[in-house]
Amino acid sequence: MPRAVLDGLKQKNFVEIAAICAMLDSGGSSGRLRQNYGIVSPGDIRRAFIALANTSPVIEELFDYRFQTGELQGHNFANLLITALELSTNDYEKTFDTLNEMLNVSHQVLPVTLDNSHVCAVLEDGSVIEGETNIDIPKHNGRLKIDKVFLKPKAKAYPKTINALHEADKIVLGPGDLFSSLAQILLTDGVSEAIKESEATSIYICNLMTKYGETNRFSVSDFTEEVEKLADFSFDRVIYNTKIPKKRRVKEYKKDHKELLEVVDFDEDKLDGDKFIGRDVLKKEGKIVHDPKKLTDVILKI
Repeated sequence: MPRAVLDGLKQKNFVEIAAICAMLDSGGSSGRLRQNYGIVSPGDIRRAFIALANTSPVIEELFDYRFQTGELQGHNFANLLITALELSTNDYEKTFDTLNEMLNVSHQVLPVTLDNSHVCAVLEDGSVIEGETNIDIPKHNGRLKIDKVFLKPKAKAYPKTINALHEADKIVLGPGDLFSSLAQILLTDGVSEAIKESEATSIYICNLMTKYGETNRFSVSDFTEEVEKLADFSFDRVIYNTKIPKKRRVKEYKKDHKELLEVVDFDEDKLDGDKFIGRDVLKKEGKIVHDPKKLTDVILKI
């Protein structure tokens, strides 16, 4: 569950959150630790713990600290800590409990799986790309469309994650990278089935911008069609942004995010008004990101 969603819902003390995290990152600090020590990726679960922490800003900054030089260059402190906890206990349950205590987290942070797997993409020319980071940062021709995504080998869902989906009142997916991040959650064995079986209202939050190598020229309806194909069910509601940021602001943001291509077109003539909820959910200034308060208000009104 992305930071904007967690930041907003965390402020509502009547909301109980179960943040389900992707675990198959194969790049950066997480990928190196995963390869060297045979653990599942700590990256996304680290971000969820930090987002839901009730501790001092100093501790939060420490958990988010990344080494800039030396043998640890590129590694994140919390990634190293999670790895050390797992290797010393050989028990992910104990690792998560320890992190809950250290960061005073009052919500659930759950892995989608603890299996060692990789997300793979089949391109329109038939070639196969293996590993989340290779889909996320394409070394291939990023203009080629992704036809299919699968996990190799298959991965089974973490049991507590399935329980959380069954017990939920609302299930919120996104925003996030469609094929490199959200796909690995939906393709984990048991997840889509649990969402279908749940009585919860299912909500998909569409991305604000398209991304090179994954969602070139996608509209809101394209995002929805692809995510529902991955999920093998139709979401009850889809939240999308209707506020168009100024070109200057988009240009400035893309200086640091060259993979982001254009603001997503909300092709209203194709969108069923009972299912699709168009609102201004954009931060007023700065980065082209969702505003936590605006997004939370829309989610809670559904």
